[in-house]
Amino acid sequence: MNKKNYVAVATLAFAMLTSCAGQKEAKSTSGIDLANMDTTVSAGTDFFRYACGGWNDAHPLTAEYSRYGTFDELFENSQKQLRELIEGLAAQKNNQAGSAAQKIGDLYNMAMDSVTLNKQGAEPVKAMLDKIAGMKDKSEIVPMMTEMAHIGIGTYFHSYVYADPKNSSLNIFQMGQGGINLGEKEYYLDTDSITQNIREQYKLYIGKLFQLAGFSEADAQQKVADVMELETAIAKVSRSATELRDPEANYHKMSFDELKKTIAGIDWDAYMKGLGIQAPAELNVEQVEPIQEVARLMNTLPLSKHVSYLEYNLLDAAASCLSDDFVAARFDFYGKVLSGRQVNQPRWKRAVNSVNGMLGELVGEMYVEKYFPAAAKERMVKLVKNLQTALGERIDAQEWMSDSTKIRAHEKLATFHVKVGYPDKWKDYSKLEIKNDSYWANVCRASEWGFNDMYSRIGKPVDKDEWLMTPQTVNAYYNPSTNEICFPAAILQPPFFNMEADDAANYGAIGVVIGHEMTHGFDDQGRQFDKDGNLTDWWAPGDADRFKERAQVMVDFFNKIEVLPGLQANGELTLGENLADHGGLNVAYLAFQNATKDAPLGVVDGFTPEQRFFLAYATLWAGNIRDEQIRVYTKSDPHSLGKWRVNGALPHIQAWYDAFHITPSDPLYVAPENRVNVW
Repeated sequence: MNKKNYVAVATLAFAMLTSCAGQKEAKSTSGIDLANMDTTVSAGTDFFRYACGGWNDAHPLTAEYSRYGTFDELFENSQKQLRELIEGLAAQKNNQAGSAAQKIGDLYNMAMDSVTLNKQGAEPVKAMLDKIAGMKDKSEIVPMMTEMAHIGIGTYFHSYVYADPKNSSLNIFQMGQGGINLGEKEYYLDTDSITQNIREQYKLYIGKLFQLAGFSEADAQQKVADVMELETAIAKVSRSATELRDPEANYHKMSFDELKKTIAGIDWDAYMKGLGIQAPAELNVEQVEPIQEVARLMNTLPLSKHVSYLEYNLLDAAASCLSDDFVAARFDFYGKVLSGRQVNQPRWKRAVNSVNGMLGELVGEMYVEKYFPAAAKERMVKLVKNLQTALGERIDAQEWMSDSTKIRAHEKLATFHVKVGYPDKWKDYSKLEIKNDSYWANVCRASEWGFNDMYSRIGKPVDKDEWLMTPQTVNAYYNPSTNEICFPAAILQPPFFNMEADDAANYGAIGVVIGHEMTHGFDDQGRQFDKDGNLTDWWAPGDADRFKERAQVMVDFFNKIEVLPGLQANGELTLGENLADHGGLNVAYLAFQNATKDAPLGVVDGFTPEQRFFLAYATLWAGNIRDEQIRVYTKSDPHSLGKWRVNGALPHIQAWYDAFHITPSDPLYVAPENRVNVW
């Protein structure tokens, strides 16, 4: 599917669906596996290699992966557990119609049925392809666009329903840029040889899809040109990933009448009718210029070009759900060219991921029942409270922040909505039908179920108890609109959280994760939202300027990092996540000191508790990655690469210098006056 979640949340890392193993009876260990280390490298030369070299050597990249790290290891191990759960339902005969077992089992079986998928070929999308090709007038573009939106296919721009950034208790209709399937504008505009090659390979992919769908080579080539013309035009006026990080600059609330005047040339009445909603009294247009450009394109380009564009969006969205030749074509571009992967995942993994993606909380209920221990949640809740106390102490210690701002910061910290493990109320999938017609048809029904669920919320209060990740997701997030921090059950397992380990490892790992998410409430984006989740300036005069001055040190530091020959890291794009790592480390270290001051831990395996704290942190980011994937992440990911979340973060933490006796002669040494000092 080409469906995206446009709610802005700050995550710990890359979202992954997984489940965790059950915990054994608690007993204290160091939590540090010495085999993960490479002590032939000194800590002050390359701490990433020092802490993670053994793990990286033991986990070389296989053909299936473009990046493989600790997140991926948990994901892979847990996929096998989910497979057992899902295949158990899929193997059952006569599951009750409409039951969770029937929906999960039938969807999985259809995703696995390669014989039927290959027999059907492009047939599941033929009716819609014909409908698009049968358009006779430009007035049909908007209705077709909205019809496709119902089934999860993005086109010219996107719309969604979520909290008004400046009135966070109310859900409103919102729109923003979209329409470019390569995701980032730079892929269409940069002129370096690598990006130019990606564009040429993208054109080949577009043409391949059209030919697989039955178009002649000549027609396919014309349609390639049409698609590239439209996507390039939209890309030219779209905002970059860095520009999208400014919440104030991406907020334009207006009335429906103002929308018609601001972006003329689109039939907005037809658009709302197509979505199946009443025209909203007020709405938020995140980025105006890209949608104005869409209006221009709709009115100036011939209908035939729009037909090509809509057809391609359908084929691209459906390709992974059709016959093997479509799946291979899509993987050859997105998997091989963009990410450097050599082979696609086996079908069972793709099927598990698909079921997880469409029926996430149904699978989540099964997962929680079988794998999540109550003791893990209890210990996690205690850790969160300890981290909140430590962050409060860190706020008080900041000399650059005025007392009035500190008071409001404490108010925000005290009102954090903490979610651990799984939701108290599960989503109701009763209205979603899984039928035995085609895999793609069920993907469309699942998308429409999600569409209807979202649009039913217009004008209604925001449900602050809703989860934006499933329990089986190995990740964590902070959501500024609800001022919430969320730690799904699946992250509560080693190396992040170890019920058998002592506090040194747990505060260095899950403690930093907690502190990371808390700090997001006060990073360059999160600090612009108040305790109620409203986008508003709550800082005293001068404090914001002092914050920006200190944050710029982080930007400049990361901008100087060369991630590949000739390719620099993007300090502006990664600022929020880098600040969250910085704050998370400082806050978790203080919380660790507080927790152990009355009963200090001893040396284990030759490492002090302080050293084990930082080794546990570094282990979270162990991993190998292909050059192609480094380029993708550098263009689009707000997270720094794993290596630099270690070697770029720790040189700004004085406690790390003290723990490992780092001196000015060490390559990672940064002079105190050049270090980041924010939280």
